[in-house]
Amino acid sequence: MKRRQIRYSADELAFIQSVATWRRSDALQAFSQKFRRDDVNLSNFNALCKRKGWMTGRDGRMNKGNVPHNKGKPCPPGVGGRHPNARKTQFRKGNEPHNSNYLGHERIDPKDGYVYMSVAETNPHTGYERRYVLKHLYLWQQANGPLSDGHCLKCLSSDRTNCDPANWEPIPRALLPRLVGGNRYRNILPFDNAPDELKPVILAAAKLDHRAREARRGLTTTSIKGRSE
Repeated sequence: MKRRQIRYSADELAFIQSVATWRRSDALQAFSQKFRRDDVNLSNFNALCKRKGWMTGRDGRMNKGNVPHNKGKPCPPGVGGRHPNARKTQFRKGNEPHNSNYLGHERIDPKDGYVYMSVAETNPHTGYERRYVLKHLYLWQQANGPLSDGHCLKCLSSDRTNCDPANWEPIPRALLPRLVGGNRYRNILPFDNAPDELKPVILAAAKLDHRAREARRGLTTTSIKGRSE
């Protein structure tokens, strides 16, 4: 069954438009009292305003500078946050979460076994006053200064948690393929898998091979440059 259309006089429409910014329930109450209309409910009233484009101007967001009605008012005892059941799960004064980390806190990366340490340096990504850095790199740089460009630190033992600067040596990054094996170096025993007594030999051989390759590359570059001139 089709509903009966609700009709409004020009005076009624003018009044509704004048109070359109009110809260809908208050505007409907004023309209019903003024024109003695009991056939218009809140749904009808709201639908009319929407059809006419008479919006309240409120979008449900808190306006800047708005003060909550309960600001500064303590919650009554026994209800809300002061209910006994709520009290059981609330943090006590001085309580610290189990995962709180502070300056100097350390953690071990489960993937590569490197130790990370929290230091007093501004995090460039978040702006926070602390950030995590590789502990072995941090300690080595504190003792020896920054690494040269194109270099990295190689652990001399099988224990990456040993962050003593003496356990780490700066090497060219181009030397790494000769230490990890694979591809054309697949016949070479990987440095990390070798016994401790063989590690110095493998590292020395890799350095010698690397210097020889760099020397050959330099001679080739010089020869090409001479022919071009």
